[in-house]
Amino acid sequence: MSAQANGQPGKPATIVAPKSPPAKASPPKTQTKMHRRSRSGCFTCRLRRKKCDEGKGHCKACKHLGLKCEYKRPMWWSNNDQRKQQKEIIKNIIKRTKLSEKSAQLGSTSAETPPELSHSLPTSATYSDVTARTRAPSIESQYSLGYDFNQPPSHEHYDYNPHVLSPSYDANHLYQPYPPTPYEVDIKTERQMYVNDIPTRRDSTISTFSTYQPPPPHSTLPPFPEDDWINDNIYDTGDMFSADGGMDFNFFDFSHGAPQGSQQAMIQVDDCDRPLLDHFIDNVLRLIFPILEVNQHGSARSEVVLPALESNKCYLHCCLSIAAIHRKSTQGLQGEQVDSDIMRHRYATISELCEALNRDTDHLQILEATLGMIFFQCSVGRPDDTLPDIPWHQHFQAGASLVRKLELPHAMVHDHNAQLHPPFNMTLASWIDILGATMIGRSPQFAHIYREKNESGSTSGLCELMGCEDSMMYIISEIACLDALKKENKLNDLQLCQLIESCGKSLDTTEVPPSNIFWPYSSTGAIRPRQLSKNMTAVFRIAARIYLCGLVPNSSRHDSTMQDLLDRFTQSLGMVPSGPEGFDRSLVWPLLIAGSMSTPGSTFRQVLFTRIDALGEHAEFGSFGRMVRLLQEVWHQSDEAERVGDRQNVHWRDVMEQKGWDFLLI
Repeated sequence: MSAQANGQPGKPATIVAPKSPPAKASPPKTQTKMHRRSRSGCFTCRLRRKKCDEGKGHCKACKHLGLKCEYKRPMWWSNNDQRKQQKEIIKNIIKRTKLSEKSAQLGSTSAETPPELSHSLPTSATYSDVTARTRAPSIESQYSLGYDFNQPPSHEHYDYNPHVLSPSYDANHLYQPYPPTPYEVDIKTERQMYVNDIPTRRDSTISTFSTYQPPPPHSTLPPFPEDDWINDNIYDTGDMFSADGGMDFNFFDFSHGAPQGSQQAMIQVDDCDRPLLDHFIDNVLRLIFPILEVNQHGSARSEVVLPALESNKCYLHCCLSIAAIHRKSTQGLQGEQVDSDIMRHRYATISELCEALNRDTDHLQILEATLGMIFFQCSVGRPDDTLPDIPWHQHFQAGASLVRKLELPHAMVHDHNAQLHPPFNMTLASWIDILGATMIGRSPQFAHIYREKNESGSTSGLCELMGCEDSMMYIISEIACLDALKKENKLNDLQLCQLIESCGKSLDTTEVPPSNIFWPYSSTGAIRPRQLSKNMTAVFRIAARIYLCGLVPNSSRHDSTMQDLLDRFTQSLGMVPSGPEGFDRSLVWPLLIAGSMSTPGSTFRQVLFTRIDALGEHAEFGSFGRMVRLLQEVWHQSDEAERVGDRQNVHWRDVMEQKGWDFLLI
């Protein structure tokens, strides 16, 4: 690909397509149906970011918790402050409901609660005679399915003394101001059949008992997948609806708009490519935007990928090629077939881009596919992939030209008081632009836009999409510009040190108290998205300082300042969850910057190896695997040079150039 120079208008970028491989007979096309997330649920469930069964009148979740179920758009929905107030109101209602339920369960040993809640049912193991083991309970027995649970329980059915029961609420002065509260509980009953003292058949049933409405025999609750958040400790944490919620709905301006209702995505795909499409959706999609998934569950699938697969043929071929790469690396596939799938769809993607650029039409779809070709590669593949491909920065040159043609940078410059919906494609392009510039030692192509937004304090959506706060990314953009000036020898040492000091002061303004950094999971196991963002930003901030200090003339990884920064980095890294379900793969750039300055036997290297082990086989793929491979080579060269008395730093960009690696490590 080729494009005009930065900031200068010109003719559209053109791509020279390679010669087409021999055409093969195309098998008949079929349609794969995908379901998108419904947006027709009640506004209470949408505010709580929970699944709504869309029941008429009242959905089950609102009815269960005693909340007001609103299907008509309420007044508080369009105002962020009123939303926060409504969240507090709902939180208090849920807290009172849970307290009432817990109080009712505490009174389960009183005369108003079925004794089964407090005492285990007699089993066959408690009897000593064979007849008792095979005897069926009578209809009057409290162990029978025909028993009337609304009648007052009698203690004579149980083999324990009545005095062990707790007193009722009326007998306890602590509970006199609060009348008995209705409750609803599930009871699991298990039966074991014995034949000649040998256990044979075992049955298990679950029944629901409620003082709202007595359930009929054999009644069971229908499965409700979102019930897992109802936890006895949820109201103790205050995290459910605190200020640390996910991002606002419809934060981004998605190029395809928001999905409507339960509309299905009709994806045209050849029969031979259906396994690739299924593999991409089931295994690759969840790896691409982990932070966006945390902030707004399902939006990456329903609002970014599936609409593009349905309407953008070039994007579809890109995703199928990515799926083939992922299958090859994770399943150990070898041979001509998998390589043919990769190259066939890669060629189709490039060909579609060439045709669209030559027509000078469908600019938004071309940009979407170009960014996918660049960014999706960061989630798949091994460092030693040898199949030919166009370097990512050549793709981005064409992408940057399309960004300017679509005037997306102007859409990011706005009135600070206005409500902003950043263009999703511009946000993704900005992330690639800023961190990608450090890979090749150039200034970001839209550095002037980031500088202007930093001065106005406005957002680009980088925090919501990738986890690092926008202001920090703007400063990294400035450091990348400084790095490019140093590489081009356009600054003397005095000017360089003055600019380094200025960037250091900018970093100082973003510092937060240590008490603001803590573990991002609540006691109930729920992730706090904004706390996770604060922790990740702290990691990026220290990495930016290391990057900046590395620009100081004659700096060394053995300097005390550098070692102190590495210790701080390692400590901050501990506040970001690791492992397959963690977020190490979103920290590739800071891990590279810090790791390149680490020394043999340092705490950082030990911690990094531990996190690599926790990540398992996932540490071998994508940008994370390439970053680890690059650090190993940097350490090998720098540690070997140090053994012979040469303590000069080995820069990771020099190593990539030596090896011919065009990695995008973001």
